[in-house]
Amino acid sequence: MSGNKLLKYKKISVAKVFEKETQIIAQIQAEELKQCLMLWQAKEATLVLPAGKKWLESDELKAGLSAEKWLLQARKTGGAPVPQCPGIINLSHLYLWSNDTPYSITQAYENLCTVLHAFFRQFNLTSQAHATEFSYCDGDYNINLNGKKVVGTAQRVIIKKGGGKIVLAQAFILIDVILDEIVQPVNLCYQLSDKTERVQAQVHTTLFENITERPTIEKLYQQVTQAFVDSGLYQ
Repeated sequence: MSGNKLLKYKKISVAKVFEKETQIIAQIQAEELKQCLMLWQAKEATLVLPAGKKWLESDELKAGLSAEKWLLQARKTGGAPVPQCPGIINLSHLYLWSNDTPYSITQAYENLCTVLHAFFRQFNLTSQAHATEFSYCDGDYNINLNGKKVVGTAQRVIIKKGGGKIVLAQAFILIDVILDEIVQPVNLCYQLSDKTERVQAQVHTTLFENITERPTIEKLYQQVTQAFVDSGLYQ
């Protein structure tokens, strides 16, 4: 089995990312690869829905999103709609969970959060992991800066043939977006799905709101990668 793979995409369709995730899972299943870190940014505004009956891809939703120039894509992870667009950096980390350690979803999330905290420390920022009321795709392992959500996380586990577990860990980092614009498609989805709750822009923040420098996408990718390497958690 070869070791690690790093893939970086400055602009890619969300559909193509999901295809690549499936290919990488197959490579890990076939013991051709131990882990892969894929860093990517959507080239087009796309609302990503968790697959299932809770969130329906209705014609009305597609029309409403299309009117605002948003695409629609379903995926197997996550619990609520997520907006993807330029200005949001994503990581998809696919890896084989060690047979030496009993699988723990909590530990898997905490490991990812450790890496993300280290990423923000590179900018002299102290981040916290906790739920953020009124944020999109809220969860206990959001990463927050001063109480505002800057990263959302999700996780999926695939049973490996012959035993073992493949983890697909995901994080979406708000870098430089207009928050009012990215919550609109999410709230449209809530409205058309007869949900009473609404996402609020002001409970979110972006990296660039908290720093004066403006690193390039390539530099940010390097810093995320370095945080993974330095953590020593994914040998």
